[in-house]
Amino acid sequence: MSTDETSRFVRLKVELVLEVADVEALTGAALQRIAEDEAMPVEERAHAEGAVQEDEAEAIAYLVDPFDLVGDVPGAELVQASWSSEQVDYDPDSPDWDLDEDDDGEDGGSRV
Repeated sequence: MSTDETSRFVRLKVELVLEVADVEALTGAALQRIAEDEAMPVEERAHAEGAVQEDEAEAIAYLVDPFDLVGDVPGAELVQASWSSEQVDYDPDSPDWDLDEDDDGEDGGSRV
């Protein structure tokens, strides 16, 4: 495939598992982020505050911004992003948590 035929768009898939070690710090940071968001309507702010106080996954979703991951990548611009978070039962020894299961070695990706 020549350069002219190659798509200029790249889909970056990232899967992370975070351990919440300090719920109060996490919730406090999410509430602070919500309070500082001047563009957020009042009714949405109330809903967001309630959600982050009830669910750590919601708090993380308010703190993680895909733009932060790629905003400084030279020559690339974020076109579209979506993300979600959910609480999960995590067992690092389970084969269900093998992050390499979709990796066929040909995608050019790397893991840290």
